[in-house]
Amino acid sequence: MVRLGIVDFDSSHSVEFTKRLNHVDVAEEQWVEGAKVVMGWPGTSAITEARVIAERAEVLRKYGVEIVEEPSAMIGKVDGVLIESVDGSVHWERARPFLEAGVPLFVDKPFTCSLPEARAFAQLALQKNVPVFSSSSLRYALEVQQVQQEREQLGRVLGAEAFSPASLHPRNPGLFHYGVHAVETLYALMGPGCEAVRCLSLPAVDVVMGRWRDGRIGTLRGTRRGPHLYGFTVFCEKAVRSSLIDARFIYRELLKRIVEMFQTGRPPLALAEMVEIVGFIEACLRSAELGGAEVKVEGLSD
Repeated sequence: MVRLGIVDFDSSHSVEFTKRLNHVDVAEEQWVEGAKVVMGWPGTSAITEARVIAERAEVLRKYGVEIVEEPSAMIGKVDGVLIESVDGSVHWERARPFLEAGVPLFVDKPFTCSLPEARAFAQLALQKNVPVFSSSSLRYALEVQQVQQEREQLGRVLGAEAFSPASLHPRNPGLFHYGVHAVETLYALMGPGCEAVRCLSLPAVDVVMGRWRDGRIGTLRGTRRGPHLYGFTVFCEKAVRSSLIDARFIYRELLKRIVEMFQTGRPPLALAEMVEIVGFIEACLRSAELGGAEVKVEGLSD
């Protein structure tokens, strides 16, 4: 059984992931085998109220999680760490001591909120040979997986559109805060390799057009008005598939990949793709500032 620690309780994922891993207060169909949350550090947050964090700490304590006073107290006592900060701007700071100690990490979305930090994160992980994985749960939605499983029938993906809510917060600027779900969905369908983006940002919506190096186009809509829904349309050689995403099982499906990474030491995504997604969102921010002008997407090696 893989022993896990959680850093920061300001995301509801700290509780929801523990329910599924520790098999408590959730239906059996949501259970994920192979790992258990045994320790946690509540942390502090510039986004979530201290009262909420304290309430989550009490819930996790009830689930049998040992609450520690410093994140470093988990080193040597866990096999992996989940960094669950809503505030992506602290992820590099939170992760660095664990990377230095060789502790495998899952970093909840966003990976970081700056490309220099994402590059530093990736370079240290490579230097220390530490498995690192970061993703939105939407990447592993059952509907997205179905498209991937039916590639032979559908043919090559020629383009895709993805949408999700995209609420804003200054600590996670632009699509880093919630629109990252649509970004991850788009990347799950298109794969890495976006060369440049154009982004129009208005009070109610962000609309992005991404140009991939092979000439394909991927588009994204991040909504701040209307229904709180996720979905996509994928344009393939043999068919077009559109789907709303049922979010009931997205945590379970993501956790399966997280546990497998801790068990095998092999992340399901390359570090280069995780860094590129940060570069994609930074380019969207810059394009929006320039009124929709095309901006190059930079990645790990640019």
